[in-house]
Amino acid sequence: MIKSSKRANPTQFILNISMKSSTVAPTAPEPKSNQKIIRDLAWQVAPNLFLSFKYAWAGVTYAFATQRNFRIHTFVGIFALSMGAWLQVSAVEMAIIAMTCAVVMVLELINTAIEAVVDLTVKQSYHELAKIAKDCAAGAVLISAIAAVIVATCILLPPLFQRIMLMM
Repeated sequence: MIKSSKRANPTQFILNISMKSSTVAPTAPEPKSNQKIIRDLAWQVAPNLFLSFKYAWAGVTYAFATQRNFRIHTFVGIFALSMGAWLQVSAVEMAIIAMTCAVVMVLELINTAIEAVVDLTVKQSYHELAKIAKDCAAGAVLISAIAAVIVATCILLPPLFQRIMLMM
């Protein structure tokens, strides 16, 4: 689906995050051959592990700041984990809830990346294949979110009903 609502400029957001750090990745060397350029650039994107984590966190921060659905999934996940802790479900059940919430958030990040690449490719024009790519990515998030709700319901409802019955 092509969104027409006003959103933060992704490039400006990433630039703002990047400028907060004093560490700058080295520039790419002069071109030698196409295959060699790709390898050289691949190694120069993140010259150390710390920068890799910093760039990954910048993506999560961007998604949280600009994507309403990512924030919703984050808060619902926190709520589900809090309910699990309050209901004292087993460690395995907590892990299952955490993993299903993580899968939803990961797919939301992938959806955001796909939307950004599609928008970059088609610019302001409409293309049916762009719509299909964006709709399918959003559909993957939807299916995972429905599955996460089912998993959390199966795990959390029995102990919740048990607590309610004890209170009566």
